Amino acid sequence: MSPKKTTLKPARTVPASTKTPPDPGSLRGVANWKEAAQWLRARGIEDIECITPDLAGVPRGKMMPSSKFTSNTSLALPSAIYRHTISGEYPEETESFRYEPRDSDLKLMPDLSTLSVVPWETDPTAQVICDIVDSDGGEVPYTPRNVLKRIMSLYHDRGWKPIVAPEIEFYLVAKNDDPDYPLHPPKGRSGRSILGGQGYSIAGINEFDELIDDIYHFSEKQGLEIDTLIHEEGPAQLEINLRHGNPIELADQVFLFKRTIREAALKHDIYATFMAKPMQGQPGSAMHIHQSVVNIETGKNVFSNADGSASKEFFHFIGGMQKFVPSAMAMLAPYVNSYRRLQPDMSCPVNNAWGYDNRTTAFRVPVSDPQARRVENRLPSSDANPYLALAASLASGLLGIMKQIEPTAPTEDSANEGSIDLPRGLLEAVALMEDEPAFEEVFGTQFIGLYAGVKRGEFETFMQVISPWEREFLLLNV
Repeated sequence: MSPKKTTLKPARTVPASTKTPPDPGSLRGVANWKEAAQWLRARGIEDIECITPDLAGVPRGKMMPSSKFTSNTSLALPSAIYRHTISGEYPEETESFRYEPRDSDLKLMPDLSTLSVVPWETDPTAQVICDIVDSDGGEVPYTPRNVLKRIMSLYHDRGWKPIVAPEIEFYLVAKNDDPDYPLHPPKGRSGRSILGGQGYSIAGINEFDELIDDIYHFSEKQGLEIDTLIHEEGPAQLEINLRHGNPIELADQVFLFKRTIREAALKHDIYATFMAKPMQGQPGSAMHIHQSVVNIETGKNVFSNADGSASKEFFHFIGGMQKFVPSAMAMLAPYVNSYRRLQPDMSCPVNNAWGYDNRTTAFRVPVSDPQARRVENRLPSSDANPYLALAASLASGLLGIMKQIEPTAPTEDSANEGSIDLPRGLLEAVALMEDEPAFEEVFGTQFIGLYAGVKRGEFETFMQVISPWEREFLLLNV
């Protein structure tokens, strides 16, 4: 395609001031189509994967020769890909969940700032994350990247930009091709399966040092930066921390990191899983989100006053998290399995409390200097779509600021010893999301209806499966 063509130009619904300008010579991202063609030629790229996250965060898209990518080619996907469940089924229509009557095409619009190589492919291959527009070039409000961009625009309207830093936990597990059998930890370099209780263990990391080397290598090739990597409490449970930055860029990174980690694991003949609760009796996997808000003009942290004290916006942000996050749990814990992680004795908050450096609370305020003052949301699970999890968390805090919601007093002791203050299952979470009128302001009715319909469809699919618990305790006893 000529650089002047408009068919595949990247959509830019987020103001330019919130995006980091790509470096033409960098491993990741170019500024325009001319640079894209040069970038592809310099690396001998043969194929391009044009990908976009569906509601589950699964990469969908098309692959093509690089010559087609830079020619006058229109890329399209059917609208139905945003209306099927994680198992690939299509729920029944309801008043709020509707299919597009013609299943019309949606257009893929490459965001060239995300262009990078696919390092695990044998043939020279690149990937680019795409936005979604309709056939007339208009924004499609229910796609995950656009949902997050909508929340970003609400902050920008106030002269602010949010800053986030996700932490993603995941398990390495031995290959398992029969879903009827439980998962087990893989064998490390010692030849033995690693046990639990290895939090922050360097030896635990070294058990899989070759795999971790590949994760770092694959990440570096894509221009993705890992801040730290640790071993968590579960057996072969790891956590990757990403450097703070723009929410859309960080959601893109989580989207790509999940794919990268799975590919690195498969290279070593094991699985990497981001299920919230893959193994019974073991800790679940979270995606903690650190959040702050910066004034675009001054660069100052909105959560801190000039004298270094906490601002009213900081407390209202926490108040909004307390009020609205329980109703947004369908986006933070999106599957039936997600609620198995939310257990009070499994190192996971089951409350909507907040506290200073208190890991038993849902919303933790880490120790920091005033410019780094932030709120950590510890509720999201690692199975969440990163775009929707960030959108839900940031929207809850912003609603608190908009409505000047005061938080409770900070919790000094354990917050996990009382009742569970969150929905206990997916259907309850979906109902809370639909019943919150403020969410129509920030997410829009079309997204809420579509997402709720898909989640109810997934629950109905789950209800068709008979579990081992039922066979064990009901077969001969009832």
